[in-house]
Amino acid sequence: MKFSAWYSIAIGVLMLGQWGFFLAVGAVPELRSEPLRIAFHLAAEFATAACLIFAGVALLRGKAYARGLALFAAGMLAYTAVVSPGYFAQQGQWPLVGMFAVILVLDLLSAARLGLFTRVKKEN
Repeated sequence: MKFSAWYSIAIGVLMLGQWGFFLAVGAVPELRSEPLRIAFHLAAEFATAACLIFAGVALLRGKAYARGLALFAAGMLAYTAVVSPGYFAQQGQWPLVGMFAVILVLDLLSAARLGLFTRVKKEN
């Protein structure tokens, strides 16, 4: 679970850093052109980052709720990794589209390592 923990923390921190940088340098023109849409998008991005970081720390600390929270956060990240590349593809920024593809593959690997794809045994 260490891979999933550190992956969650790293991606969460990087998401906060990326958006912090974009906002600080004024690289989010949608704040003027589409303020409501971008506000909801930013709320979802920050919630995803917070869940990823919290889940990663919980996994490292061996908390009972950590696996469930980490799988929830992985689902949030998967959604982001599928939806967000469209913005960059529209602008022809293909390296960023590739980055999201790598994030999605690693996210699925992380979820698999947490046991998402394993059969749950029934207890009698």
